[in-house]
Amino acid sequence: MSFLKKLFGGGGAKEAAAEKTVQAVEYKGYQITPCPIPDGGQFRISARIDGVVNGEAQSHTLIRADVLRDQSEAAEASVGKAKQMIDQMGDQIF
Repeated sequence: MSFLKKLFGGGGAKEAAAEKTVQAVEYKGYQITPCPIPDGGQFRISARIDGVVNGEAQSHTLIRADVLRDQSEAAEASVGKAKQMIDQMGDQIF
């Protein structure tokens, strides 16, 4: 029975939930949370960058046009793009 559930999309909920677990990354005083966006069977690069500027909590959502097939690869690429943006802009992100 479990084979049929997996075959027709009824199983594998644990694996899907594990894939969706988001791991935040600390980088140069900023918190990067990858948030790949499902888009037509692929995942669009997206991340939230949180930081404190002048004692005030700030947040920026990064969304790129790039899409990848694998959610974990998209999450990794999202972190990379966020790090690049932090390196280039610093606090000006907010």
